[in-house]
Amino acid sequence: MEEIYLSEIAAWCNAEASSDGKIRTISTDSRVIDENTLFIALKGERFDANDFVDDVLEKNAKAVICSRYNGKSDRVLLVEDTGKALLDIAKGYREKFNIPFVALTGSVGKTTTKGMVHAVLSEKFNTLKTQGNLNNEIGVPKTLFCIDNSHEAAVIEMGMNHFNEISRLTNAVKPDIGIITNVGTAHIENLGSREGILKAKYEITEGMEKGAPLIINGDNDMLATINTDDFEVIKFGVEQDDLYMKAENIRFLPDGSEFTAICESEQVEAFVPAVGIHNVYNALCAMCVGKKLGFTLQEASNALKNFAPEGMRQNVRQVMDYTFIEDCYNANPDSMKASLVTLNTIKKTRSIAVLGDMLELGSFSDEAHFTVGKFAAEQKTDIVLTFGEASKFTEKGAKENGALTKAFMDKDELTNYLKSILKENDTVLFKGSRSMKMEEIFQALYKEWEV
Repeated sequence: MEEIYLSEIAAWCNAEASSDGKIRTISTDSRVIDENTLFIALKGERFDANDFVDDVLEKNAKAVICSRYNGKSDRVLLVEDTGKALLDIAKGYREKFNIPFVALTGSVGKTTTKGMVHAVLSEKFNTLKTQGNLNNEIGVPKTLFCIDNSHEAAVIEMGMNHFNEISRLTNAVKPDIGIITNVGTAHIENLGSREGILKAKYEITEGMEKGAPLIINGDNDMLATINTDDFEVIKFGVEQDDLYMKAENIRFLPDGSEFTAICESEQVEAFVPAVGIHNVYNALCAMCVGKKLGFTLQEASNALKNFAPEGMRQNVRQVMDYTFIEDCYNANPDSMKASLVTLNTIKKTRSIAVLGDMLELGSFSDEAHFTVGKFAAEQKTDIVLTFGEASKFTEKGAKENGALTKAFMDKDELTNYLKSILKENDTVLFKGSRSMKMEEIFQALYKEWEV
């Protein structure tokens, strides 16, 4: 973060500052404070950092922004809503930098696409990207505060659960390029329908200048309905004809995906070290960004080879005589189906899906889990093993459509059963919502096998 003055910050969030001084860090954590820090006291459902203002002042923080304070201190700035103040300050800080900002959202694939866009842009620019899952109304400002004068581009991921969340984020980021990877069913309980999800994702355009590039998946049925002259709509995909960037001759290998990328009159052979058709889409999206920021198609293609997945997102590992797909970061119906396609695309002999509960689906949960199980059977998954209460419906959907299945409520029992049935050249997918901790299954096997 570059130094900023407290007087600037006060103007950005419409507060009164009794003193001035240089701020070198902004923190929302009362444990991370020094004499150069501005502390912003956020209030959540389970906490209220306004209770810690005196503690932070005793730690010699430069200043505090809070919504409630009964004491007297010229280092305290009062605002009505500290969450809004955080976004307002992030917006003011972002506007100090004249570099291209790329913002992306979507039902699935945001983090992977972000990584691929970052891999492309990093070939020419010192590029900042959102770390981990810092894609909400606290995480996005924290990401923006990481920008300094060495950065030449930024890739910002935006997540949401409800309407107006992306609206607030995009108005802080002011993206030069916007991306919507797809519209699926994630958060449908809160948004009511896929039409509602599209509306919420399209909020990303509210922070964009008229005429700015809006990059979308042209094969997605909901995104295909976008018809606007307000932005330069750029479509990528595999199936449709009216695409700016298209993939043909797609080939899946154990270590990645090969395809021919076609952009207007150019075409190149491309490789991305990630398996599955959904990752081909993500790669095409990243190449679109590269093209819009001055890359040749060949340069963008070459840069994709440097992509590496984050965390436990579809890491494909050869373990002894087996292929394990570690995809335990999160799960919703769309990402489950994409991973099942990958599983059955790269399998050598048998495919085994080890699937945990998908959370936060509300009243759609039973139907969504059943549909995933049915899809697993339709993809010719040889064995489906499930873990969790909701996943009993996954097991039911798979079983009723012809797959061999077994449901578990005990993770150790599942692990032991999986170990007992593994055969040479089996390919195994592990996937479930983050809190299901599906990685504990393969980690237990790795420990026993000393992998």
